[in-house]
Amino acid sequence: MKQLLKKISPFNNRTDMPVSLFVIKKILAFWVCYMAGLFTAEGAVILLHFALGKNMLVGDVFDAGTITIITYYGYIIIVGAALLYWKLIEKKPLAAMGLSKRIGTYFIGVTVSVFLLVMSVIIIVLTGNIKYQGILENADILMIILLTGGFIIQGAAEEILCRGIVLHALKEKTSLLTAMIVSTILFILPHWSSLFAGEMIYGVIGIINLILISVIFSLFTICFKSIWAACGLHSFWNAILYGVLGLNLSGSEETVTAIFNMQSVGNNIWNGSLYGIEASVATTIVLAFAAALIFAMGRKRIKEPPYPFLLLLSL
Repeated sequence: MKQLLKKISPFNNRTDMPVSLFVIKKILAFWVCYMAGLFTAEGAVILLHFALGKNMLVGDVFDAGTITIITYYGYIIIVGAALLYWKLIEKKPLAAMGLSKRIGTYFIGVTVSVFLLVMSVIIIVLTGNIKYQGILENADILMIILLTGGFIIQGAAEEILCRGIVLHALKEKTSLLTAMIVSTILFILPHWSSLFAGEMIYGVIGIINLILISVIFSLFTICFKSIWAACGLHSFWNAILYGVLGLNLSGSEETVTAIFNMQSVGNNIWNGSLYGIEASVATTIVLAFAAALIFAMGRKRIKEPPYPFLLLLSL
């Protein structure tokens, strides 16, 4: 038992073990980095409150906008934890986790995020389930810029964990399919509680959409041999959805500010109800089409035989 625990411990870079144990080892590494960053960030927020004269024990906290900014910028601690793990424990260069010099591919991800969101929202608007009410006159541009910076950090943090540490490490010892499945499951789990806060149908559609977007992130990572495109897509999907369109992001109760005034009409599978368009069937259609297209275009760069579920995407 002692030898087994040493093998799967995330605090060493041993690889001399069966594939199943290696998968467990990388799952543990994910949670160590995620939880270390999360708890450190939470502690920093508490200390910041008290340092600025706020007493959280009696409900004296920052306003919603400040809390949102602090939350997303706090992901820098998770980034730091992940990079330290990679350098000190894995003992590998950052390029080996996808942080290569191909940073220009980041803007490909940004462009794709705009296209996917615009297509999804247009479909929902045409069905009458989101109402466009023009540009907000009181949009807080500074807050939008700050939010965008926070989303850049938050999206990068999740991609460094899921596509950097997990996908890149696993694909060296397991099949690409296994690496994609494990990274997708770990990508979904932190969203689980908000997914099923409402009716079951929206949680199910939300999971399908998370699987599809995770497949897209993984395909981008494999095709571009870096995680920069996935980071750009992930970060600016969140930034545009929340800070520009003013729509719910992963079940967020309300937006702090936005450029456009857009409101959901009723609660249904087209607008995703309280969870937002990430639990919409319109988004499912757009993401499925995008995943199929990206796979078809990048198929030559995927060196392993096409697996059944990827073949379905390419049909």
